[in-house]
Amino acid sequence: MTNDYALVLNAGSSSLKFCVYQKPKGGAWDLGARGQIEGIGTAPRLTAKDAGGLVLVDQEPDIAVRDGRDALQAVTSWLRSRFGNAPLLGVGHRVVHGGARFTAPTVVTPQILAELHRLTPLAPLHQPYNLAPIEAALERLPGVPQVACFDTSFHRSQPAVADVVPLPREICLAGVQRYGFHGLSYEYIASVLPEVAPEIAGGRVIVAHLGNGASLCAMKGGRSVDNSLGFTALDGLCMGTRPGSLDPGVVLYLFQTLGMNAKEVETILYKKCGLLGISGISKDMRDLLKSDEPSARLAVDYFVYRAAKEIGALTAVLGGIDGLVFTAGIGENSAEIRRRICESSAWLGIELDVEANACRRARISTASSKVSAWVIPTNEELMIARHTAHVLGLSGARPLAARGGTL
Repeated sequence: MTNDYALVLNAGSSSLKFCVYQKPKGGAWDLGARGQIEGIGTAPRLTAKDAGGLVLVDQEPDIAVRDGRDALQAVTSWLRSRFGNAPLLGVGHRVVHGGARFTAPTVVTPQILAELHRLTPLAPLHQPYNLAPIEAALERLPGVPQVACFDTSFHRSQPAVADVVPLPREICLAGVQRYGFHGLSYEYIASVLPEVAPEIAGGRVIVAHLGNGASLCAMKGGRSVDNSLGFTALDGLCMGTRPGSLDPGVVLYLFQTLGMNAKEVETILYKKCGLLGISGISKDMRDLLKSDEPSARLAVDYFVYRAAKEIGALTAVLGGIDGLVFTAGIGENSAEIRRRICESSAWLGIELDVEANACRRARISTASSKVSAWVIPTNEELMIARHTAHVLGLSGARPLAARGGTL
């Protein structure tokens, strides 16, 4: 196979998702393969499908996969067997935090990589894992451009008042502000709204990205106005293991009264709170919905309560709402959670179509609903691919062939 191709990587703590986009000479970019390595460090498994859903591989990797570097090696080994010596023109990466400086996708240099590492305390669950495959790719593929695409960039259109953290000015000038996250997901939803839901695309829309990490974004005319996440990915909604909005006095109590150190507090806030903390059972919404335990029911109730409360707040920010969009793991797959959030938000004018919701149709509100509700699958990888192609000028015929490398 001689088609040029670009690679997209979305790295997490225990998985590495990847997509391959191919371009015949003079042709357009198309999805060639989508896959992931799950169970990094425990029971790794490599799976991939083509654009039509045909399984291309489903097996244990050929090498031991102990960390993100090993995962990248396993992926590139499989890509070599699949795509041969086809030129690899660039690699796009999801990076959760871009800080105040990185407001758009950028080609990574060692200096930029060092700056991104300094943001790790603001996203300890994500940043180290996002950056590990970039480091490995810079070493293994020195001639191939690496493009970092940031979850914070989409929210830079927010007004200054939405970015403010009310601390002393000298602290804020050092970079303490609200950044917002899940931007690649929200940017993708904004890009497809004109096609999927044209009646609300130019209006006031709240998008609910509900998964293990959860947030809401208020959009007006497809641009971010506000986001429930802030300086770090701990704010806003209740999440799988993160608390969402929390009285700062609680953190002081953990330090001053319970005598915890900074690492212990960080571990609690990022790994032991949220659905897991409330239920004491699981961080997985599917487990909690099946459970008869009172603590599981309370966790689900709180998740819905916080979402409905934040939807009301963002509606006030927008001065009204025209549409509500559900996306991500819970948002796309849990009819029960969508139903409960819509019913809790019925006062806004949302009238749920029960059958459409159960069948997960694109529009899940009735034809007469004053505010429409939708389910739109997100595609962060495609958004990364678009940014990578734009930054590297890959829309033309082989503009970077001389710089390309092979796996």
